[in-house]
Amino acid sequence: MLTIGELASYAGVTVRAVRHYHAKGLLPEPERDHSGYRRYDAGAVVELTKIRTLAEAGVPLARVRELLRAGEEEFAAAIADIDKRLQAEVRQRQRHREQLARLATGDSLALPPQVVEYLDHLRALGVDERIVQAERDGWILLAAHSPERVSEWMARKREQIADPQLIDFYLILSQALDRTADDPRLVELADKLAAYITRLADEKGEDYVDDTDIEPPLVTLMDTLAFDTVPPARRLIELLKKRGWTGWTKLERVDPPEVRLLRK
Repeated sequence: MLTIGELASYAGVTVRAVRHYHAKGLLPEPERDHSGYRRYDAGAVVELTKIRTLAEAGVPLARVRELLRAGEEEFAAAIADIDKRLQAEVRQRQRHREQLARLATGDSLALPPQVVEYLDHLRALGVDERIVQAERDGWILLAAHSPERVSEWMARKREQIADPQLIDFYLILSQALDRTADDPRLVELADKLAAYITRLADEKGEDYVDDTDIEPPLVTLMDTLAFDTVPPARRLIELLKKRGWTGWTKLERVDPPEVRLLRK
């Protein structure tokens, strides 16, 4: 026969918990000995262990009472249902952990994995984080606007970023971020970018250069994000226009100033 303290110890609960289960009618109170103390047998340990296990699994005490009174088949079926619920909770908590991990990295919270991989590739190439952030913000807007086209756009981006000429452009732009608008390196950047875009348009068509097919307000918003994050981009657009192209998010071929003058 066990004292209440010994019972609590065997079942892995506190004495207070034993008394609580007595009060709730889950664990019958035993007879007291001649000294007035409760004495428990092995059956009480088994019952208390069941109560503790069910309670720790999140089963409400009212439901615990029902299960303790159930037959073997009903009890087994109920335990199977509880186990399924716990497995679902484990999966949900794992998803929450993954979301928290993505939150810690920032990019993954609102972006598909393939875009995150692309941004990480830019970092690995040595592209300045401010440029990466501008790309990230633009992709967040694109993914929200047309999630079904992200894979198509990313396939083209991966192809483009493999071109050493574009990589060189990114790296030079990274070096020019903290320079003034009249810095000659921006002219060099504009020359490189114009040459790259023109080559793509000549080889693969202008549709390849620009097929984002998004509304003007979204184009303006994405351009503003880029200009705010990468200030030299605004000056680059001005220089690019003199070289036959305009736009940042939406590229379009235009006549350079000297061509327009000749036509006049």
